[in-house]
Amino acid sequence: MAFTHLHVHTEYSLLDGSSKIKELPARARELGMDSLAITDHGVMYGVIDFYRACNAVGIKPIIGCEVYVAPRSRFDKQNEDGRASHLVLLCENRTGYQNLCRLVSQAYIEGFYKKPRIDLELLTQHAEGLIGLSACLAGDVARHLASDDYAGALEYARRYDRIFGHGNFFLEMQDHRIPEQKLVNRGIRKLH
Repeated sequence: MAFTHLHVHTEYSLLDGSSKIKELPARARELGMDSLAITDHGVMYGVIDFYRACNAVGIKPIIGCEVYVAPRSRFDKQNEDGRASHLVLLCENRTGYQNLCRLVSQAYIEGFYKKPRIDLELLTQHAEGLIGLSACLAGDVARHLASDDYAGALEYARRYDRIFGHGNFFLEMQDHRIPEQKLVNRGIRKLH
């Protein structure tokens, strides 16, 4: 069974990723992988180099981004709006790539407040061709589970499932040996 990393940060995820785009696909190939994603925080600066580096070693590149979602509207810029949640978006096809480019651009143009942000309205308008992952502990689903709010987590999971079309939203599990992560993973299993 092949394994594919779908949540990967490169040197373009400042203070969060250190993987070098030129080295990453070759290492994935060494480990027996046949595909690999790029999901830098809020940016797509490295996708062209990533695409070329993957193709050079026979790895299927999966283009994506870990976007920041504003708690209300991307136009709101008040103190509580600085706590944007995370959501991983992967391109399923060319339309998805175009929509991801649009979302990331609009996040900077319309939604920038401490970070480039989208909102659920913009995501709904440009969800075609995209696959959503619930992201890390900073994602909406995980935040609710960490607060022991199963109903809130379920509400967000269902909302994202509707936005992406049934079957294109996935719950993400991580194991970073963080106590909170164990609680969230139990909730993710229950949600699934």
